Amino acid sequence: MTFRALAASAIALVLAAPAMAETTLRIQTAQNAGDFVMSRLQDIWVPKLETMSGGELMVELLPIGAVVPHRETPKAVSAGILDGQMTTANYFAGQDAAFALFGDLIAAYDSPDQGQTFCRNDKGRDVLQTLYDTHFGEKLKVIGCGPYAREALVAAKPIRTLADMEGTKIRAPEGLAAEVFRAVGGTPVSMPFSEVYTALETGLVDAADASALVNNEALGLHKIAKAPIYPGIHSQAVHSFSINASKWEGLSEQHRTILEVWYNAAYDDIRRAADLEDRRTAAELATRDGFEIIDWSAQDRQAFRAAARAAWERAAEQSDDAAMVYEAQKDYLRLIGLLNE
Repeated sequence: MTFRALAASAIALVLAAPAMAETTLRIQTAQNAGDFVMSRLQDIWVPKLETMSGGELMVELLPIGAVVPHRETPKAVSAGILDGQMTTANYFAGQDAAFALFGDLIAAYDSPDQGQTFCRNDKGRDVLQTLYDTHFGEKLKVIGCGPYAREALVAAKPIRTLADMEGTKIRAPEGLAAEVFRAVGGTPVSMPFSEVYTALETGLVDAADASALVNNEALGLHKIAKAPIYPGIHSQAVHSFSINASKWEGLSEQHRTILEVWYNAAYDDIRRAADLEDRRTAAELATRDGFEIIDWSAQDRQAFRAAARAAWERAAEQSDDAAMVYEAQKDYLRLIGLLNE
């Protein structure tokens, strides 16, 4: 065989071989292995990213705590230990109250779509970028953010109106959530998530800031707490995707665009899928004897939001960054008609 023929044969073999990913990003998430969000990302959206990029761009999604503790992912991404993070700003509230206000403005929004719109089409993503630049040295690039679900409030006693909150013992994390429940007459009780079932069973608490309706059902909480508030009234944790700034700069413009479109599409899909799961769960729960699904009136939801505002404002006074986050969200809430002044 001539040299030319050998060369042509070698080139053909290279072209026929499976393409290796040009870039693989190692991303630590805020999800447990096998949970709803992680499974949907791994099964549906990780393969889509490979297809969208022609095999040139891939992500390796790691469960919470796989490389570093969940509160340390920004530093790990900044240092290049991780390429990126899919996480919630709530985890970094110890850095500044601004992260708590951004991560979950308790009682503010009626739907995850409103929160996603704030991030994607209003000031949200820029606000989060400013927080990361200030606290982590301009070493992270925010690609997208937004909530994907609104939590139900699991309850062992009916809380049909805002007035029924008076004297209700509610498991709530320390911080903004506890402050908001306290503002409407509730008695917040701080405890680990793992103790919620026993606390409801023994009457230590009447209700609990736990999770989405479908997750609460999977955890068995509805066996003992048969009056959930759904749709929920309080928590919509804002998740976000950011990567190492140098890694971002090293990507082609095409790959940057693909990554942004991929993330937004994935979380649109997750939001809708999670909503359907909650709706199916609610329909099944409504058929059970002794079960009452409570949907607060628009008036009570608005009154709860107004009461929560005092807690937001106290948090906003804790730092300049907290004030910046609050002003951006307040402007948006006014724009969409959820705040009147």
